[in-house]
Amino acid sequence: MSTSVLYTLCVLIWGSTWFAIEYQLDGVAHEYSTFYRFALAAFLLWLYCLVKKLPLKFNLKQHLWLVLLGTCMFGLNYMLLYHAQVYLTSAMASVIFSFVLKVNIINSRIFFKTPITLRLSIGSALGLVGMVLIFWDELVNFSFENATALGLMLAILGVLAASVGNLVSVQTQKYDLPVIQMNTYGMAYGALFSLLVGLAQGKEITYNLSWSYTVSLVYLSLFGSVFAFGCYLTLLRRIGVHKASYAVVLFPAVALIISTLFEGFQWTYSVAIGILLIAIGNTFVINRKDLRKSS
Repeated sequence: MSTSVLYTLCVLIWGSTWFAIEYQLDGVAHEYSTFYRFALAAFLLWLYCLVKKLPLKFNLKQHLWLVLLGTCMFGLNYMLLYHAQVYLTSAMASVIFSFVLKVNIINSRIFFKTPITLRLSIGSALGLVGMVLIFWDELVNFSFENATALGLMLAILGVLAASVGNLVSVQTQKYDLPVIQMNTYGMAYGALFSLLVGLAQGKEITYNLSWSYTVSLVYLSLFGSVFAFGCYLTLLRRIGVHKASYAVVLFPAVALIISTLFEGFQWTYSVAIGILLIAIGNTFVINRKDLRKSS
C-alpha cells in the first residue's frame, strides 16, 4: 500500500480505539485486558503466518529485541494508558499520546545521535506550551490525590514506554525482521508481560462477559492491533520514525470528534488553544516535502 493509504488507516483506526478502550476499563484488571487484546492479536497473526507459510524462526538475539519491543510497545505502554484513561477522557488520553512525536525526537537524539533542528525545537516548544494550557488547572493544583493529575502522569509514562518501543522497532531494521512476524512475536511477548504483571500483583484473572467488552476487545485486537500496528511499523521502516509519527498528529482529531459526540467532552478556551498549539507543533516538526517524496 502507498504511504498515504497507510497513514489514513492508522489515523482512522487509532483515532477510534481510544473510545473503544472505554469499554475495556470495567470488570477486568487492566493488565488482563491488555493481555487479552494482544494475545488475541498475536494468535490471529500466527494463524496468518501459518496460512501464508511465513518463516517464524529467529535467533536468540533477535528474540531478545522482540521481547523488548513487546514489553514496551504492546505491554507496559498500554497497561499505563488503560490505567490513565480511568481518570481521563478518551480525547485527553489521545492528545497526550500525540506527544510521543516530541519524545521520539529527543530519544532519537540520545540513542541515535539524530540532530535536532530549529524547526524541531520550535515545534516541540509549541507542543509543550499546548500541553501546559490543557492541564493548567491540574498543574497549578497538583497533588497525588488529584485524579486528573494522576491520569496525566500515567499517560506520560505510557508515552515514554511507547517511544522506547518505536526506537526498538527502528533498531530491529538491521536484522531485517519482517513486519508481520515481528508483530506476531512482539504482541505475544507484550501479552505475556501484561499477564505476568497482573499475576505478580495477585490480581484475579477475570473476564467481562458483556457484549460491549467482547466487541470492543475484538475491535482493538483485530483493527487497533493487527491492522493498525502493521501499517504503522511498515511506515517506520519505510520513511523513518519522525515522518511515521505524523500519523500521531492526526488521530487525536478523530478521537476528539468521537469523544465530543459520545462522551460529552467539555471544550474550554484553554483546552481548545492548547490542542491547536499541539497540532501546530506536531505538523511543524514534520518536513512535509520529505513526506510527499516518500508517498
